Parts: sequence; structure tokens; C-alpha cells
Amino acid sequence: MNQKPSNAFIGASWLALLAGAVSYNIGLWNADMMLNEKGYYFAVLMYGLFSAVSLQKAVRDELEGIPVTSIYYGISWFSTILTILLLVIGLWNADLMRSEKGFYGMSFTLSLFAAVAVQKNIRDSSSAKKQNSLREEKTEFNEVV
Repeated sequence: MNQKPSNAFIGASWLALLAGAVSYNIGLWNADMMLNEKGYYFAVLMYGLFSAVSLQKAVRDELEGIPVTSIYYGISWFSTILTILLLVIGLWNADLMRSEKGFYGMSFTLSLFAAVAVQKNIRDSSSAKKQNSLREEKTEFNEVV
């Protein structure tokens, strides 16, 4: 039985995603680094958000018995791990204070986790809505018969 996530969890997930992504980008905007470096870190964040959502979908599909090709499943895992490695390597070699490196690492991690939670909430809400619709149709059919 699929249950719709609570409004509090949905709100907390969206708030976490916004807090992570917005703070990461404000940090980039105010950073004293070249534009190409800012572009690198922005691209890593966007790629990371996409790959985390894609991985969550692939894992969830497989758990629910929805066919997922092994190549897509593997690429999803590889992409997510790659974005984390790209961020770690970039921060390791960056001329930033350790506190700044920690800030980017934490806001990146928060953003990835929140993106997975938001995608899960959307999927659970959609699934619950479909189940309720089917239940209503079944009830209406039984009333007619």
C-alpha cells in the first residue's frame, strides 16, 4: 500500500533542496575565483542533482519490479559517484580555506540528499493519487453493480 508522504516531510525536503542549492550558488557567486572555476562547480552541482535523482529512480524502479537495463543502472551509479569525486578532487586542489571547502561539501551533500527526497515524495504522491483513483473507480463500479 502506497501512502502519500506527509506535508511536513514534503516541505522539509523542498526546503532542504532550496537551502542546499541556493547556499551553494550564493557561495559561488561571492567566491573569489575565476569564472571558469565557478562554472566547474556549478556544472558539478547540476550534474550531481540529475544523477542522484536518476539513481533514485533506477533503484526504486528495480525494487518495484519495473524493468531497468543494467547499463542505465550502472551509469546512474557511476554518474553519482563521479559527481562526488569531481567535487572532492576540485575542492582538494582549490585555493580555498578549509571552512569554504567544508561549506561547499556540505551544501552539495545536502542538495543531493534533498533532491532524492523530493523525487521520492513526488513519486510517492503520484502513486498514492493513482491508487486512490483506482479505489474510487472500484467503489463506483461496485455501487453501480
